[in-house]
Amino acid sequence: MSAFEFRHAWSLTADRARVFAVLADLGDYPSWWPQVRSVVRIDDDAAEVVVRSVLPYTLRLVLTREVEDEANGLLRVGIGGDLCGWSQWVVRDDGPTVAEFTEEVEVAGALGAVARPGARLMRANHRAMMHGGERGLARHLGAD
Repeated sequence: MSAFEFRHAWSLTADRARVFAVLADLGDYPSWWPQVRSVVRIDDDAAEVVVRSVLPYTLRLVLTREVEDEANGLLRVGIGGDLCGWSQWVVRDDGPTVAEFTEEVEVAGALGAVARPGARLMRANHRAMMHGGERGLARHLGAD
């Protein structure tokens, strides 16, 4: 398996509570994040999520809530399926609201065999996905 760590920071004009609420509502991600194709709830704490960015490969993930701490702006999920690991958001109010994303995953299955030699492509694919999410969230928050 190949391991990856990703970090991104999104600067947003909406207030911290609103950004946190939208990021906590995983079921609504497909309405504003183009690369999140579908979310199907398994139970109160888990969902099957299908994502696809630029590369012609669809990831099927199971996200399980580990932390939802609004007071500290922390959202964290465990990740299973085509990726194994975790991701989290930390939402801070530093003038503009900042949503910091961190993810540490290992690539599983058939994709794992090409992940190491294709690491640059995988990172570029992830950047494109995050860029789409940032733009989509900014539009979504601006439409409210």
